[in-house]
Amino acid sequence: MDFRGLVLLAPLTKGGNLPFRRLCLQHGCVVTMGEMAYAYQVVRRSKSELALLRKHPDESCFGAQIAASRAPDAITASLAAVERGATWVDLNCGCPIHDTVKRGMGATLLQRPAQLGKLVAEMVQAVPVPVTVKIRLGWTESEQNASEVAKAIEEAGAKAITVHGRTREQRYSRAADWDSIARIAAERTIPVIGNGDLLTWYETHERWQKSGVASVMIGRGALIKPWIFREIAEKKAWEPDARERLGVYHDLAQKMKTHFRDDEKGHERAMRFLPWHFEFFCRYRPLSAQRFVDSARQHPLMQTRFPDDEPGLSVLELLLRDVRPELHTKLAELLWAAPDVAVAEERALALAAEMPPIVGEAGEMATAHG
Repeated sequence: MDFRGLVLLAPLTKGGNLPFRRLCLQHGCVVTMGEMAYAYQVVRRSKSELALLRKHPDESCFGAQIAASRAPDAITASLAAVERGATWVDLNCGCPIHDTVKRGMGATLLQRPAQLGKLVAEMVQAVPVPVTVKIRLGWTESEQNASEVAKAIEEAGAKAITVHGRTREQRYSRAADWDSIARIAAERTIPVIGNGDLLTWYETHERWQKSGVASVMIGRGALIKPWIFREIAEKKAWEPDARERLGVYHDLAQKMKTHFRDDEKGHERAMRFLPWHFEFFCRYRPLSAQRFVDSARQHPLMQTRFPDDEPGLSVLELLLRDVRPELHTKLAELLWAAPDVAVAEERALALAAEMPPIVGEAGEMATAHG
């Protein structure tokens, strides 16, 4: 597999469920990745963890991501992913969450480049598909050793490295450092994939070109607007109105109904995901190139550049921008039950009458983007 010239969907914990990946495919995505699976749980044959390795027949280029600290576990989990049709296997060395790092996985491996190199080398030797690694810039801002880590990964035989332009300590609180990503891309001979704060087609192409990375990976940008892949491919924005976006969200609900099944248990499982997606859907704003190219450069951190000063927004638009979790749950329920978009819109407007969208004193939405 050639890891150059690609726009990849990132391995998104909770968000990268199979129905959402299918939605992204429908909107121009070609290369998908599954949610991170704990290798030790795969070894134990955990049904929930094995499910994370499952691909849909429409996913012709699918990467499975695992988290591991021991080579035997990593190899067993990788082979399980290959059995299920993975095109390649990615080792997560960037996950910042406590549950992962306390087990010696994820970003913890950044602190041990030699151990990481040995782990990757053993995976490369035993796994019959390409092995890639996803890293952050380092553990803390004062311990940015991504160059050393990337060198160890390349020497171990990995086919590509994805660099998320933040440290573990920064989580998502700082703008992604694309200068550091560019430096690592220049240092390495294997493809380096850049990741972080890509929300529009124009900044994606600009950072891709300026950094010299081989490919780019889209994470939260895809969660906010799954059609970003179409925009990047066509080099132009698609700015759907509220009704069109409701149609996209209705499509996701129906894909979840197909995947989880249309019964009580399937509904219960889908509701673990669908309301959560609205935490990102509600952040959508039409950041057109004409208005926001300069703003994107000044405010690369995506949660700092959402304008809410547009006059005359429709009730449905205000509803879809509302950040209240309880409203997200109600939206998810009505989309699950609605037979088509017209009925979904009718019920959404009734919901807006029941729960009027929250608006600030100056007519702006009271938002709290995290």
